[in-house]
Amino acid sequence: MDANDVRTLYAYNRWANQRMFATLEKLSDAQLTATRESSFPSLWESAFHIVGAEWIWLKRWKGVSPRASVAHPDLSPAVWDGLTPGGPPAKELAQLSALRYFAETIERERQNFLTTLTEAALQSDFQYSGMDGVSYSAPLVEVMQHLVNHGSYHRGQITTLLRQAGGQAVPFDMIYFFRERRSNTTNV
Repeated sequence: MDANDVRTLYAYNRWANQRMFATLEKLSDAQLTATRESSFPSLWESAFHIVGAEWIWLKRWKGVSPRASVAHPDLSPAVWDGLTPGGPPAKELAQLSALRYFAETIERERQNFLTTLTEAALQSDFQYSGMDGVSYSAPLVEVMQHLVNHGSYHRGQITTLLRQAGGQAVPFDMIYFFRERRSNTTNV
């Protein structure tokens, strides 16, 4: 996978996140926050987890590995509020519009990172610490692929939660991204 492939992967991720937020915005606050069985207890917490993970990985790529103040952290709002360095408090992101705005700021910062991404950096050994402080090393390309896969996994859960909430599920599959992109370039 080269830098252009990674940029395409992140264009897909941006597209999928935008679709996710557009779909979630059609729900009531009660539907967004109702407790449901999944990895995270609500649609909002599932979306929050995706956005929070994107922020953490971007910070790592830029040389700062946020640390959690609890053992065995899983990125929930409670863990988020104990990260050092931290982002905005979870309560400031409690409204979906605020969470979406935060996601858009992450996206802009990530786009800047992607425009300067070189083949050498992408293939190089990337060292970072997990939220628990354990050190890791992997090619940057692998952790970048991981993050998009992570978001896809949780957007799949959001699809199920949307159906349980009575919302309209939309496809997040990458093939729809490619079809839409092709359609937009041929209709210009």
